[in-house]
Amino acid sequence: MAPETISGRCCIAGGGPAGMMLGYLLARAGVQVLVLEKHADFLRDFRGDTIHPSTLEVMYELGLLEEFLRLPHQEVYELRAQVGEMPVTIADFRHLPTRCRFIAMMPQWDFLNFLAEHGNRFSGFALKMETEVTGLVQESGRVIGVHANAPHGAIEVRADLVVGADGRNSIVREKAGLQVKDFGAPMDVLWFRLARNTEDPVATMGRFDAGRIFIMINRGEYWQCGYVIPKGRFEEMHRQGCETFRQELTRLAPFVGNRVGELRTWDDVKLLTVRVDRLLEWYRPGLLCIGDAAHAMSPIGGVGINLAIQDAVAAGNVLFKALAQGQVTSDHLRRIQRRREFPTRVTQWLQVTAQRRIIARVLSETGELTPPLAARLLARFPFLRRIPARIVGLGICPEHVNPEIVHLRSR
Repeated sequence: MAPETISGRCCIAGGGPAGMMLGYLLARAGVQVLVLEKHADFLRDFRGDTIHPSTLEVMYELGLLEEFLRLPHQEVYELRAQVGEMPVTIADFRHLPTRCRFIAMMPQWDFLNFLAEHGNRFSGFALKMETEVTGLVQESGRVIGVHANAPHGAIEVRADLVVGADGRNSIVREKAGLQVKDFGAPMDVLWFRLARNTEDPVATMGRFDAGRIFIMINRGEYWQCGYVIPKGRFEEMHRQGCETFRQELTRLAPFVGNRVGELRTWDDVKLLTVRVDRLLEWYRPGLLCIGDAAHAMSPIGGVGINLAIQDAVAAGNVLFKALAQGQVTSDHLRRIQRRREFPTRVTQWLQVTAQRRIIARVLSETGELTPPLAARLLARFPFLRRIPARIVGLGICPEHVNPEIVHLRSR
């Protein structure tokens, strides 16, 4: 049987932050858009749950901020760390030139469900769950659609533009043969949850000790924890046993010592393989990649979701008129890459530098950890905390929604 064929202006592969934000913006601008998400829902742990001030500013510009902040969330005004024996405030968001001077910690599924709900208010928006893109439809050197598997069988989507927003393991960029530059990473991260008690500290925090880095993010009823390890060390830890790992967590954060038993086996711990890479070209005729599909980010600063959403806003601003008229050209796609490549390059350079000069050094230390110069300067001069706050909270070259899209909210 021939696959069902669907036609539209824009097909977005991937219902993550970049895909859902772009889908919402295009639908609001009157463009027919179809978002394909391979999972049945958005309920997956240990995704980027940080909603940055730049994203909150976008929500304000769209008239959605007040309703959005009614969703359960925690507001983080500072990022703090314990570096050896020195407490350090790394970033202070209270001085940002935005309406929301904090990071909103919110489960990513709530953020995505919010965008889906509001996207569905526009007749041109469609979201197909459990629909996985498996290949590209090409004709005369141009991408004209995708092949996908849906619950009822194979489908073929024809579109003026295909957008790959399907993450760091993007099928779209693989099938398009787009060349990737890999920058490497010296570490991986173990993600897990521990219950949070009312007498626990309130602040989100990090602990940098000789050979160990432990991050604890306050999520209200629980701590979302990240334990940073040298790349490739997980197998050795696995052989040593989970009890050894529980003892190490108790040493780093004694106040959770009575809860580490919640990690009964290694099945309660998720390995995040850290990767930093970037496409040399983000597009082909009829195809554009954004977010992690265009540039996988290190978890340092939690800025991956921030860049993904900024990509989506930039893409929406450039594309909405061309898509409405059915006149998308490679020049439009080139303009998006040119606009977003500079902030991506700068952010990745900062991340790779931090990985090499700070993370790798801490993880290789065997004696007492001496706080690096950057930590000592941040501890001594509070005004310097505004620099990392700006980089993490707003990013390089933050995007704003085109007013023409904003004014279409009653469409």
